[in-house]
Amino acid sequence: MSAGNRKTILVVEDDRALRTFYRTTLTVAGYAVLTAGDGIEALHQLESHIPDLVVLDIGLPLLSGHDVRREIAAHARTQHIPVMVVTGESPPIDPSDFACVMRKPVDPDAFVAKVEDCLRKSHKT
Repeated sequence: MSAGNRKTILVVEDDRALRTFYRTTLTVAGYAVLTAGDGIEALHQLESHIPDLVVLDIGLPLLSGHDVRREIAAHARTQHIPVMVVTGESPPIDPSDFACVMRKPVDPDAFVAKVEDCLRKSHKT
């Protein structure tokens, strides 16, 4: 993947170790990675950066992942951004709310494959 074609992923995860794991895994796979530790920080990141994909945890402090997803969908500037939810929460997730769904725990290879699949399906490239 050349620098000009490098996709940017925004990782929104409150667990610092998981956030670092996701960032490292995606960076090694050739992606540019932005991170946020809570829902409010995620929305601030989206004010200045438009990523190609948002990897989103549901159980976030300050603003839930569902609220972040609604905010992304509500604005013309961000509504086109696919959202991949990665969650360990047991209540059922409505897959129609998200471009892709992945359950924790996450294997690095499966995670990268899911991100690539989500980008491919969402951007039809």
